[in-house]
This record gives sequence, C-alpha cells and structure tokens, in this order.
Amino acid sequence: MGVDPMSEIWGSMGLGFAVALSPINLLYAFVGALVGTLIGVLPGIGPVSGIALLIPILYGMPPASAMIMLTALYYGTMYGGSTTSILLNVPGESSSVVTTLDGYQMARAGRAGPALAIAAVGSFLAGTISIALLMLFAVPLIRVALAFGPAEYFGVMLLGLSSVTSLAGHSLVKALISTMLGLMIATVGIDLSTGIPRYTFGLPQLMDGISFITVAIGLFAVSEVLLAVEEMGTVRVERMALGRVWLAWRDFRESLGAILRGTGIGFYIGVLPAAGATIASFLAYNLEKRLSRNPERFGQGEIRGVAAPEAANNAAAVGNMVPLLTLGLPGSSTTALMLGALIMLGVQPGPLLYQKNPDVFWGVIASMYVGNTMLLVLNLPLVGLFVRILLIPERVLYPFILAVSIVGVWGVNQNLFEVWIGLGAGLLGYYMRKHDYPLAPCVLGLVLGGLMEQSLRQALVLSDGSYAVLVTRPIAATLLALSLLSLLAPYLLTFVHRFRGDVDV
Repeated sequence: MGVDPMSEIWGSMGLGFAVALSPINLLYAFVGALVGTLIGVLPGIGPVSGIALLIPILYGMPPASAMIMLTALYYGTMYGGSTTSILLNVPGESSSVVTTLDGYQMARAGRAGPALAIAAVGSFLAGTISIALLMLFAVPLIRVALAFGPAEYFGVMLLGLSSVTSLAGHSLVKALISTMLGLMIATVGIDLSTGIPRYTFGLPQLMDGISFITVAIGLFAVSEVLLAVEEMGTVRVERMALGRVWLAWRDFRESLGAILRGTGIGFYIGVLPAAGATIASFLAYNLEKRLSRNPERFGQGEIRGVAAPEAANNAAAVGNMVPLLTLGLPGSSTTALMLGALIMLGVQPGPLLYQKNPDVFWGVIASMYVGNTMLLVLNLPLVGLFVRILLIPERVLYPFILAVSIVGVWGVNQNLFEVWIGLGAGLLGYYMRKHDYPLAPCVLGLVLGGLMEQSLRQALVLSDGSYAVLVTRPIAATLLALSLLSLLAPYLLTFVHRFRGDVDV
C-alpha cells in the first residue's frame, strides 16, 4: 500500500518543527527577522545586500541554521520596507514603492497607525497562507512554472506594464509618457546581447545601468522634500496628526479580500523565476483598483492600496523559495545568493534536497511559520513608536529624510555618482509632480524594461526572429490579450457608461 501524501507531509513537518524550534535555531530566526526588519527600513539596502553581508559569517554553521537565518532576514526586509514608505514616502525596499501611493497619504491624513498595522497584519496573513501553499503545492506549481518560456515571461512583464492604467491619475497620456521615460532609463548601460554600451555618454559609471532604487528614492523622497520646502516658504505647513495607532475591525474587514487576492497573486508570481515581489505588488494594486467600486480613492489614502501590495510582496518572497528548494533554480537575485550559500555549505538544492537533506528542506519551511510570527510580534508593538516620527518638527524631519535618502542611494554601489543620479531624479520628480505626471508608471517602466527586453530577445532567438512566437504559444497569447484588454479598459468602461447614459462620465 502506498503512503498517504498528506500523512507524509505532516510527518515531515514534524521533523521540520523539531529543527526550527531548537533553541539555537530560534535564536538564528530571531536575529534574521530583526536584522531583516532594520534592513527593510533603511532605503537602498534591501535583502540582497543584507544576505551578502551575512554570508561570510555562515562558514561552519549547520546548513539548516544558516538557511533559517537567511530566510528570516529575507521576508523580514519585506516587513520593514513598509515603514519609511508609509511615514516618510521613502521606499525602504523596491517592492515597497507601491505602498507609498496610499500609505503616505494615510499618514498625512492622521492614519499612519492603521496603515502600519494593516501592513504588518497583511504581511503576516500573506506569509502564513503562502507557507502553507509552499508546503502543499510546491511540486505541482513548479510543473506549471516550467511551462513558461521567454515568450511567456515577456507576456507576464507586459501584463505588469499594463497596470499603468491603474496608476494613471487624471491623465492616461501623461501616465504613458511617464512609463516611456522609465523604459528609456532602463536601456542605459551595456547591451547584454551585443556588449555595446547604450546611452552611457562615455561615462564608465553608467556601464552597469541606472539602479532602480536610486531612481525610486529620488522620484519619491527627494521630490517630496523639495515640494515640502517650497510649501514651507509660501504657506503654513500643518503638522501631520498622529491619529490612533491600532487597526479597527472595519479597516481589517475591508482589507481582508485585498490581502487574500494579493497573497494569491504574490505567491504565484514569486514561483515564476525572474518575476519577483515588485511586479507582484504592482499587479495586486492594479487588481484592487479595478475591482473597487470607488477606484478614485486609490492614491488618496485607501487602506486596500496598502494591504494588497504588502500582502503580495510577502507572498512573493515565500513563492521565490519554491524553485530554489525544489529545482535548485534561483527565482530572484536574493534566492541566487541563498543558492550560493547552500552550495558553499555543501548542500545541493534540487529535486533530491528533501530526500538527502530533509532537515534543511522541512526545517526552513517550518521556520517560516516561526519567523513570520516573530515578525508580527516585533512589528505590531513598534507601530506606536514608528508613528512618533511624525512628531518631529518639519525643519528637522525634512533634512532627516534627505539625509536618509542620500545614505540609501550611496549604499546601492557606494559611490558619489549614484548620489548625483538620485538628486537628479529628485529634480525630475519635482517637475513631474508640479505638472501632474504620475511617478509610479516611471518606476514601473524602469523595473520591467530590462526584463521585458531580455525575454523578448530570447524568444526571438529561439524562434529564428519570428514575432509569431508571441501569439502562437497559448499562454503567451493569453497574456498579450489580457495586457491589451487592461490598457483599453478605461476607454471601454467610458464607452459602456456613455452607451448606458450614465451621468458623470
């Protein structure tokens, strides 16, 4: 008689919890969660730099303990990245850019506490559900992910880019111009196919391209400081109200659907190699705005605009672990470093990992439940402390934001040229905000531009230069159709409203 698969899973999870709940591994999980939260709060560092800093101390550690600490650090950065995004409009981590859209507006309206609380609660629920999905459905999901080739990945990127319609603000044309600007910035650097420098103007500092986080911090944080300083010179700036620091049941009830949908999107996008948490957060935000009866509230302090992307980026972090643990394939730059750490410790990730090293495979999965709970316990009591940042006088707060931004930008590559690019992006963001050009589409274009180009070129190489590969493969064709429908949706809705004779169209 065969062994019941569920009984085998529960038995394996018992082994995993025995590993994860040992005192030394609990300590490693706590250290990883705490350091990850702090790294997430500091703009420009992110999980990749955090893991890179920790790798040298892993020598001699048991592989299970090392992976437990690295995994806790990874999703700890997802928790911490929301703090400065909400309070200061400074994205702590790349996937937290979407959180600034409504999170910062909630803070300005005296609702920083609920915004931080829903980010923590949403992250906890998304992480917990995603870990259960990882435990139960890792292998079937990998089979689906393996059906994706370059043409399908191009379709995924294009679908992500089509979410520009939900970020458009008052003018879709200006949003498309902003998106094109982001795509243009993404082309700077060495062409990976030919090795030829593009738009570097002879500057060696631009050979590696322009960092996403540098542009994001400049566009959002530096431009915010410039606008605030301008207002301080002309009108009296009212101090942000603190408001309550806990989450009301009504807010949670309104956000629960967004959290669940964001979890589903984030986990599956995380399973797909090279997609990542940033794309997942944009797609989750786009979906919530499309489903809302009041889409105009998004960008004005809508709590679901915080809950959905925060759930999505945490779910994507867990999803990234699926190809790493089951196939030995890194789904992101962060898991690529984890792969290197495992190999350094003498463990080969892949289909046989759960047989040859069950303590690593199941110990890491069980530790995610433990670390996720630790992060909730760490973050919720700190909400009140974080909100106190808003009591800092403007004359101190804005120089502090600028200083944090400059340090974060410098931390990307540790060079002054990066700082100048960030300040230049701040001036660009100031101009765009003064003339009502939305900033998020520019960031979206920059994030997806390089990945889209790479996937398209790979698809054309495999098809001998035929663009038909984008429409003859069913999954790719479906994704292209959904992208087109997403871009045309505002016009189609306007036409339907006019046809029905609705008012206020």
